Amino acid sequence: MSPPSAPSLAAHLSRNVRRLEQPRREPGIDLARGLAVLGMFAAHLMVVPELVWADPGTWLGVVEGRSSILFATLAGVSLGLLARSASQAPGIQAGARTSIAIRAVVIWAIGLGLLAFEIPVYIVLPAYGVLLLIGAIMLTWSTRWLLATSLLVAVTAPFLVAFINRHGPPVPDSAAEAVFNALGWNYPFVLWVAFVAAGLVAGRAVAHSTTRTLVMAAGGAVAAVVGYGVVGPAGNAVVETHGEYLPPGTRLWALSVVQSFPHSSGVGEAVGSGGFALAVIGLCVLIGRTAVRWLLWPMRVLGSMPLTAYVAHLVVWGIWILANPEVGWVIDPLDGFRALDPFWPMTLGITTGCILWALLVGRGPLESLLHFLASPSVAHEHLKDAQST
Repeated sequence: MSPPSAPSLAAHLSRNVRRLEQPRREPGIDLARGLAVLGMFAAHLMVVPELVWADPGTWLGVVEGRSSILFATLAGVSLGLLARSASQAPGIQAGARTSIAIRAVVIWAIGLGLLAFEIPVYIVLPAYGVLLLIGAIMLTWSTRWLLATSLLVAVTAPFLVAFINRHGPPVPDSAAEAVFNALGWNYPFVLWVAFVAAGLVAGRAVAHSTTRTLVMAAGGAVAAVVGYGVVGPAGNAVVETHGEYLPPGTRLWALSVVQSFPHSSGVGEAVGSGGFALAVIGLCVLIGRTAVRWLLWPMRVLGSMPLTAYVAHLVVWGIWILANPEVGWVIDPLDGFRALDPFWPMTLGITTGCILWALLVGRGPLESLLHFLASPSVAHEHLKDAQST
């Protein structure tokens, strides 16, 4: 086979560049996804400081906890963009749910496969698959019901999660641990469904108008201030003074549940980080509607294949663990890998790989797999344009 001519190659590259500019594709959503992936890279591969908003030197700590919540909220956004098409006809509605369910199961299975590497970080994909299944059920709920669900879950589910977690982690290698891992309980779905519901609302706002996008971003910023500045500090003070293991049902236990520390599943974190995610998404969408989006094209490419990028950095880590028998005995699997300063090589390498793939092939490899497996659905084209991962 002869190599493509220069004009045909140029046309091919141009077509793949314009793929991220399709009429029903929001450049800002890809940008937000790219930021979420980059944030998870930083949280996993770097030692980040504890965030103190008044100290700019600690602002890198913003990636801790918030990146994964942004990632989950964006899942809801993709479903929200899809919902406008899915609500038009029952056939599309049923097909959309089928396609989402297929994607959810595949993502969940990939997450379980990554767990086999025993990488010393929380892997979000099992929980992401569960959340997509729940999101498929909520696909055509009214905006009012979605808002009510998001708010109610955010302020009540932390108490259920805290009650369950109070009994301690499952015994290693037990059936309980297997169930917890399969459900991605480090990202408890009973709480995280609030972020998916909020994302569904955000997706509809983004699809509707710039004005609603502005309102959403402003509302998210207000929620972030309330969660981090009003609700969370009371719980944080209790935890810092009395510890996390307080008797359930007591006044101090109830106060501790409103904390806002990353990965605490507290009310303050749910409200603050959920609001933070909405504000970031809104800002990214607004930027994506300006010419500035072209300067951010590499980040958008990373966000156009988030599953591929996320899995790639964990696979590299897993290969390092397998290639070094000392890991787990002489070398700590977390600190030992971070000691290699892998963030920039990994980030630049994966981003470059994504850019080359986007230019030469188009859709990311794992995104193509999901696209292929979900193609029997009658909502195939709608899901493609809705940018679901």
